[in-house]
Amino acid sequence: MAYTLHNLPAKLEASKMATLGYARVSTQDQHLTGQLEALKAAGAETIYREKISGARADRPQLAKLMAALQPGDTVIVTKLDRLGRSTRELLDLIQRIGDARASFRSLGDPLWDTSSSQGRLLSTLLAAIAEFERDLIRERTGDGRKRAMADGIKFGRKPKLSDFQRAEAIKRRAAGETLGAIAKSYAVDISTISRLRA
Repeated sequence: MAYTLHNLPAKLEASKMATLGYARVSTQDQHLTGQLEALKAAGAETIYREKISGARADRPQLAKLMAALQPGDTVIVTKLDRLGRSTRELLDLIQRIGDARASFRSLGDPLWDTSSSQGRLLSTLLAAIAEFERDLIRERTGDGRKRAMADGIKFGRKPKLSDFQRAEAIKRRAAGETLGAIAKSYAVDISTISRLRA
């Protein structure tokens, strides 16, 4: 639920650049009080708050905050881990904030202020490092697959029929036996038998 600190007239509120806070705790037993106080002291007029695990993909209040962003707005959090559950997600969210021509600031991490050139540089560097790490993982995975295939390891789903059963099923089809009867005898779908080729 959005927590509005000031009831400004709609025209005045729409005309000014807003500071939007986001507060999150992982469980219902934890309290948001400390985060709300820090965000209010930092100038947040509206604070989106939720008690939900960062591992959950669906965070409705964060989605509402992102949808409400206007050019010139600033999103603030008390710590980076309140916004993103991983480096990749954090960088993606900061990119989306930037794409909305808004800025991002973490109160507990002074370097993270994308309204400053230093903060923008840090975001760019970390995004490049994350991309480099993804490329390395893809490269290692590809090399591992090639080595495994060279060693005779097959990837993908295990065939439902052995080589012998496939050859036998093809002969039975040629002899005029129905697909349904053949499939039933091997406990497979009719489509498995229909796809067999001599």
